Amino acid sequence: MSGQVLELARAAKEASHTLAVVTPERRKEALERIAGMLESNAAEILAANAADVELAQGLVERGELSTATLNRLKLTAQKLAEMVGSVRATAELPEVIGKVLDRMELDAGLELEKISVPLGVLAVIFEARPDAVTQIGALAIKSGNAAILKPGKEVEQTATVLVGLIRQALIEAELPAGAVSLVLGREAVGELLGMTESIDLVIPRGSKQLVQYVQANTRIPVLGHAEGICHIYVDDAADAELALAVIADAKTDYPSACNAVETVLVHRGIAGEFLPLLAERMSAEKVALLGSDEAAALVGQGLSPVGEWDTEYGDLTLAVRVVADMGEAIAHIHRYGSGHTESIVTADAGHAERFLREVDAAGVYHNVSTRFADGFRYGFGAEVGVSTSKIHARGPVGLDGLTTYKYLLRGNGQLVGSYHGKDARAFTHVRKMS
Repeated sequence: MSGQVLELARAAKEASHTLAVVTPERRKEALERIAGMLESNAAEILAANAADVELAQGLVERGELSTATLNRLKLTAQKLAEMVGSVRATAELPEVIGKVLDRMELDAGLELEKISVPLGVLAVIFEARPDAVTQIGALAIKSGNAAILKPGKEVEQTATVLVGLIRQALIEAELPAGAVSLVLGREAVGELLGMTESIDLVIPRGSKQLVQYVQANTRIPVLGHAEGICHIYVDDAADAELALAVIADAKTDYPSACNAVETVLVHRGIAGEFLPLLAERMSAEKVALLGSDEAAALVGQGLSPVGEWDTEYGDLTLAVRVVADMGEAIAHIHRYGSGHTESIVTADAGHAERFLREVDAAGVYHNVSTRFADGFRYGFGAEVGVSTSKIHARGPVGLDGLTTYKYLLRGNGQLVGSYHGKDARAFTHVRKMS
């Protein structure tokens, strides 16, 4: 294990202890300084990103990097402004540390409290996304955690500048710079995954292969999603124009995002009328349609066949399938979906409620785009990622997902021996919170 990575991990652990107990005002001040630092150094950030993009384009040409990944990498002035806004929004969020989650009197003068506390040290391994640096850094600081970031090689120059600015802002706020640190190089991944004593949670953000590798090579808890295979089911009671607008937004707003729709399921009862309209709209949006034989016949033009229904395209490609009814749509989603986000378009409230109740996914929507699956849009300020796990955190993971809890017991000399045996005292177990 390299001394540099070990030293960073130790510094992160010490920083996490400091952040866990400083006042909310000091953490908020640090985030405000970070936002200001990003704004005043926009030119340097964009220049570093341009250099990353130039190198990444060569990787795409050699087939070593996907176009979708390249699109995630590109940073514009508008995107940078959104990153700054996300940091400021995170700073304004309600405090999540030290909240009393439950309180119970065990006996007179013996009171138990359950309070929220930070997880500790987060190791985040991510590909391409520059905004992952600011989102994770801001959420970690706000929630009293430290973060060690390991970016993919395609975003190293951008990440280096961003982390440098964050650390400078932390120093100016008189907080430990070790609260946010950066490690580079493929060998660092294995080192981080072996640091069971220093790191409390690993968060992989990237391809299915990356997430599976991390899950298979560490004993540290992992929070991540394998991929975003999202569906929109167009019910027989759907408004066609609304459905077309929702699908277009879900596919074209940001095709490489994990919350973009990849497959549209259409009820057979309206497929003959709806699919030609969908084909026309997707053609106007420059979206390539893939489809089942039945879908191709109803569209009235040749559609390329679908290779595998569990494909995350990450670009302007959309698969279409005709289904007999909602039951078949739900069965398809449960078989091929990734548990990320699923949506139904229907004017029938009963149909909508059945879909919302029966579909098993982190997000289940009615009459809206799957692109709403996002921490900022949910009001979380930002997100460290989207979890399709059912343990601890699910969906966009914000501040609450970066906390755990501990129990505080306050008494005045009570002894366990007093509560058993002859003349034992009885516990009162009176809950003090409703």
